[in-house]
Amino acid sequence: MSNLQQSYNAGQTKGQAHEKAEQWTESAKETAHSARDKTANAAQSTKESAQHGQQQASGFIQQTGESVKNMAQGAVDGVKNTLGINEKK
Repeated sequence: MSNLQQSYNAGQTKGQAHEKAEQWTESAKETAHSARDKTANAAQSTKESAQHGQQQASGFIQQTGESVKNMAQGAVDGVKNTLGINEKK
């Protein structure tokens, strides 16, 4: 094989290697962008879920507080009735 043919083949191989490297780089970029998008979507979903859970917990605590308050008032009224000091004027 002549030096000219060897140089041509080497240049062709180098060009093919460069093209493959560009394809791999582009594929890696696409994979990274996809992973970033999926992570962002998962984070948003988690945030929304946490906010919903916080709202539910807040409502539950408020309802429980109202129930305890009503039971305590009922107990106070019961004691007053027993002692005869719950007369309404």
